[in-house]
Amino acid sequence: MPTAHVSRRRFLQSTGGALALAGSHRVLAAQAKGKPMSDTSAPIRAITQGPRFHWFAYYDKLQFDPTGRYCLGMEVGFEHRSPKPDDVIKVGMVDLQDSDRWIELGESRAWCWQQGCMLQWLPGSKSEIIWNDRDGDHFCCHVMDVFTRDKAKKRTIPNPIYTTSPSARIAVAPDFRRVNDCRPGYGYCGLPDPHKDDLAPADAGIWRIDLASGKQELIISLADIAKVPYAPGYPEGAKHWFNHLLFSPDGSRFIFLHRWKGKGGRGFATRMFTATPEGKDIHFVVGGLASHFIWRDPSHILVWAGHPSHGNCFYLFEDKTANVEPIGKGVMTADGHCTYLPNTDWIVNDRYPGGDRKRPVYLYHVPTGKVVTLGQFYAARGYDGEWRCDTHPRHTPDGRAICIDSVHEEKGRQLYLIDIGAILDNPPKA
Repeated sequence: MPTAHVSRRRFLQSTGGALALAGSHRVLAAQAKGKPMSDTSAPIRAITQGPRFHWFAYYDKLQFDPTGRYCLGMEVGFEHRSPKPDDVIKVGMVDLQDSDRWIELGESRAWCWQQGCMLQWLPGSKSEIIWNDRDGDHFCCHVMDVFTRDKAKKRTIPNPIYTTSPSARIAVAPDFRRVNDCRPGYGYCGLPDPHKDDLAPADAGIWRIDLASGKQELIISLADIAKVPYAPGYPEGAKHWFNHLLFSPDGSRFIFLHRWKGKGGRGFATRMFTATPEGKDIHFVVGGLASHFIWRDPSHILVWAGHPSHGNCFYLFEDKTANVEPIGKGVMTADGHCTYLPNTDWIVNDRYPGGDRKRPVYLYHVPTGKVVTLGQFYAARGYDGEWRCDTHPRHTPDGRAICIDSVHEEKGRQLYLIDIGAILDNPPKA
């Protein structure tokens, strides 16, 4: 069985000398076409190359196999425009122990820039992956063994997925047609929303999918959730949708965001809820502002939100209670794609760019409240709005390396691997 740990020597050798260690494990990144990346405190290397572009998209999916050797990604031949129905991307994986060799595995016609095609390793599997696609008049998903790649054994389920349970027996998903209609860049084009003119349809919402039989069941409708009281009230013509679903680490509950916007409105409001896999025991977590989130454990949720206690910041909510506390107040000062490492003393996070167009990626050490910046990754103009390239940091199974999507070398979006082992071994002192 190949080792999951990627050595620092392997990182440095693979960069072809572009990186050199300096004091305190600091590394100065090479300039790229006159656009320097700021100093980074950890070795980094590109694991995909042009001329085509590669990315993984969202941060809450399993990108690596259990050994940490194989890293999933998607490949596309264009940037800077929205996908069209006939645009096909390739799905594949990088073999990190074979000169970062790209291995093509399949393709998809159901994808978006921010969340891809929901490509992910099937939880608990050493060899199977799952991703969404479009088959004629419906979206679907495929389950395939990446080592045999036997097309005869590839399973196609006649429904798309968003998040899979840790048991890999079930998944839940919103209506990607409606998501695309309400917030382009997060749903899939190619199929119109049949409820486009219905503000809160009773037969659309969140579906539970049995990954063995392929059967799906509507468990929470938009009509039902819109009836849950909201003290400020909805604006005129409020149109509702669901997005951003995520199972808890033990699979006992899942998070979902209920969003809406008024007629002619550009922005939207959000409520975060949790529920059982059957769509029961629905619990309101926070509302008004609720953005990026992650489960710390089966009972606690880290989320950038607005709360009367401390305003807008990261909070740790205890599910099914009113208990809440700020995390990183005054340090993690902006919304970002947050994830706990396996050692939950650490959070990996990023931020949206400021005027310098650099996207910081950093580690937050919970016991000391200190930040270790991994890099600030430049994105040229044109990577904005729906077509932006957020870093969306994801960790290896052992938590000793981080993979990001970035365009800082001006080679289009590519996958980069950052070795954080030395940082974890030498945490900040209080």
